[in-house]
Amino acid sequence: MIKNLLGVIDATTYREATSDLTINRSMAAIPFAGRYRLVDFVLSNMVNSGIESVAIFPRYQYRSLMDHIGSGKQWDLNRKRDGLFFFPSSNFEEEGSFKQFRNHMDYFYRSTQKYTLITNSYTVCNVDYKKILKRHIEEECDITEVRHLGKSLEMYILETSLLIDLITAQDATGYYSIQDVVQDHKHTFKICDYEYRGYVKVIDSIGSYYKHSMELLDPTVWKQLFLQYSPIYTKVKDEPPTKYTKDAVVKNSMIANGCVIEGHVENSIISRGVKVGKGTFIKNSIIMQKSVIGTNCVLDAVVFDKDVKVENNVSLQGSKFSPYVVRKGTLQGALMKS
Repeated sequence: MIKNLLGVIDATTYREATSDLTINRSMAAIPFAGRYRLVDFVLSNMVNSGIESVAIFPRYQYRSLMDHIGSGKQWDLNRKRDGLFFFPSSNFEEEGSFKQFRNHMDYFYRSTQKYTLITNSYTVCNVDYKKILKRHIEEECDITEVRHLGKSLEMYILETSLLIDLITAQDATGYYSIQDVVQDHKHTFKICDYEYRGYVKVIDSIGSYYKHSMELLDPTVWKQLFLQYSPIYTKVKDEPPTKYTKDAVVKNSMIANGCVIEGHVENSIISRGVKVGKGTFIKNSIIMQKSVIGTNCVLDAVVFDKDVKVENNVSLQGSKFSPYVVRKGTLQGALMKS
């Protein structure tokens, strides 16, 4: 039954509240949990549910996303038939995902799957779509909306033929997205709700990104998301194990491969290839890939994007409600203390 389900990832959304992390990438490509990107979760959910054809529709700054996903090999989507499709937007001015879909209608016309799953790219969860499709069919729904604690997760299942009709009739109906259809009470479609009760976090601001990242340092929370029978896949990088010198101290932290840790790291998430200098103290922080932290620095409640360089003797402090964010490739020097 699940082989009748087409996967569509709507990566057209932009949130001003994430701008410090999306100036060079789309929301789908935001790093999360040390070695993953946000898109990894929805992609993994789809392939774990047996979906064999997935289309991604990005709109902004999608080079990083394309580099991360590649041919889809890590998700077993590099296939001769079906597999992974990438459809960038040709017009940034167009509003609504239906217009992005309409630019690539051949994909929908040629698809053999009877049903389509549409989902956003920034909801972190581990969901089995087989159960949702089964309920959708049993209750003869036109559109099923997945919800959590009463709030929409912007995940929808409907027949592919209905989706095609909605896309092509957009000018007449005024529906710019599937959300517009669900929220309009004037139509005659049967809209069903599916309440998902597992782990769900929506990453749509720096605050939510920091909060939900830090929560993963609690093993009980981690186990709710990373399930043994439903793994989360990501791009594999062949890097050496992390090196810890004799002066290194690490407490309650996630440290990815390829790092060199000479200082003190506590209650933090350190991505691949990060270097932490001797005498440096890092706590309650997120340090992304290939950042370099000098010696005798103090970093508390900071979020560093990729390739940030911090000179020696620098002190930076944020708070759990407002972390200190440093954009990708930025140099933080001793004269910039705060």
